Amino acid sequence: MDLKIEFGYALCYVPLFEINGIRADPDDFGEKYDRSPEEAEPFGCGDMQFTRIGPDPEVLKKYGITEQEYSEVCDKLEEGLSFGNCGWCA
Repeated sequence: MDLKIEFGYALCYVPLFEINGIRADPDDFGEKYDRSPEEAEPFGCGDMQFTRIGPDPEVLKKYGITEQEYSEVCDKLEEGLSFGNCGWCA
């Protein structure tokens, strides 16, 4: 698998995300959202986390990856998009 991934300076986006030469969508692998917005600064996040979803056969086919590679991509997304409290957007 040829994975290219970079996380944005404000942490919660992925400006470069390609799998096997195909522009990838993090939503194909899970969801990110603020789990504690009530704890956040104005226009910030209280607890931003990425949560993987199970592999969809269509997603595996779309990117030409195995379930193991899917899991590796999810690991990277969890690592880069789960960072807790942030006030970068404030």
